Amino acid sequence: MVKAKLADAVDRRFQAAKGLRPRANKVFPEHFSFLFGELALYSFVVLLISGVYLSLFFDPSMEKVVYDGSYTLLDGLRMSRAFETTLNLSFEVRGGLLVRQVHHWAALVFVAAILVHMLRIFFTGAFRNPRESNWLIGVFMLAIAVAEGFVGYSLPDDLLSGTGVRIASGMMLSIPVAGSWIHWIVFGAEFPGDIFIPRFFTLHILILPGLLLALVAVHLASVWYQEHTQFPGKRAKERNAVGTRTIPAFAMKSTGLATGVTGVLLLMGAFLQINPVFNYGPYHPEKVSTFAQPDWYLLFVEGALRLFPPWDIVAFGYRIPAAFWPAVVLPVLLFTIVGLYPFLEAWLTKDRRHHNLLQRPRDVPVRTSLGTMGITFYLVLLLMGMDDVLAFLFDIPVTRMVWIGRVGIVVLPVLVAWVTYRVCLRLQRYDRDVLESGVHVGVIEPNPEGYFVEVRQRLHAEAGDGRPVRPRYDGSRVPALPGDVEIQADAEPAQRAGRD
Repeated sequence: MVKAKLADAVDRRFQAAKGLRPRANKVFPEHFSFLFGELALYSFVVLLISGVYLSLFFDPSMEKVVYDGSYTLLDGLRMSRAFETTLNLSFEVRGGLLVRQVHHWAALVFVAAILVHMLRIFFTGAFRNPRESNWLIGVFMLAIAVAEGFVGYSLPDDLLSGTGVRIASGMMLSIPVAGSWIHWIVFGAEFPGDIFIPRFFTLHILILPGLLLALVAVHLASVWYQEHTQFPGKRAKERNAVGTRTIPAFAMKSTGLATGVTGVLLLMGAFLQINPVFNYGPYHPEKVSTFAQPDWYLLFVEGALRLFPPWDIVAFGYRIPAAFWPAVVLPVLLFTIVGLYPFLEAWLTKDRRHHNLLQRPRDVPVRTSLGTMGITFYLVLLLMGMDDVLAFLFDIPVTRMVWIGRVGIVVLPVLVAWVTYRVCLRLQRYDRDVLESGVHVGVIEPNPEGYFVEVRQRLHAEAGDGRPVRPRYDGSRVPALPGDVEIQADAEPAQRAGRD
């Protein structure tokens, strides 16, 4: 009763029902692949909440201290205040290690969900007019999420993250002309300096999350007002939406997904160890550990650095180090191509129509083969980012692993693209065969020529009221299709299912 009176009071003053009613009745199409975007959203929420908790106990300072805490294995070691507070978070703050690990797992899931969500959009053509701007927003979100993950990963100032920052320093210095200036903006001096962690901390908790929040808001607003894409169906057309309403069905499903994502991330943080910085120790520029790999979303840069030949170029009095091409040019080029792809496809296909219906990957073989080629290129670089680990596990010389990767990065993407293209064409031929000859129904009967054939049910076979026919043969019932009616084996040929 009190809630009803409160709601009535709010409605009288702000006319809330007038604005909420159409929102509550908004329809969202249903498909499991549409949940990847929500998975990214809810992992981002977990990131924000856990990050706020961690920031209360973390001191982003490069001041040198001597550790004297509860982790006795590091007693007496000189380290930065940042690493010391990271250890205190792990061993002395109640729930600190759990929250640290949940935060790290949520970051990995967040980037992975964005990537898989964008792959779904790419292979189904959901980026086409009028949603090119939303695709660009997704590309920017992915880039910012990768940068956010890197600066957050670097904050503890442990040996592993410090090695990654050292590589980033070399990448900055490899940029012609502007490299030294960019390096000074980040580090303020020769590497490592004494201010990069406070600057990374500002980026990590303020600037980059603010940009992500703004992009998420714009993205959700675009999806809301442009309507959600949907797969073709009996009722799903270009000008409508078929699915569940926001309240109550979609809201309950979304709430359940949010709860499930949070629960799974909590379980991962509790039982799956990640980034044990206390095992690595504090960072020293002259040291590096074996098996030093970054998080998975930056492994492709590491792999490109390991595969690229040592080709330095001197032009106009400037030396361009070999690292500039795989570490700077390649990531910028990849993100640029991905961001501009919707416009390139529209220009090449001359398709500028308004699209709400999605496509099957097999129906667009060129795009699908290009997508699998890009995925293969990325996976080869990712694997080569840990070529030392693979060489150790399989007892292969590292130099041989490098040449395997160099050959694979040239051959495998092209081979996979060709195979994908042929598979798409074969699936298209199968679809045409079904349209022309009918569906395989699993019923075998003798042919007048003396051999057995499988009965095919033609898609265009109709009963008197226009519904497709489900035949019966010698008492054996053919599997039902939606809307079928039954006829007997002695029915007229025009009403019987087609045969090979």
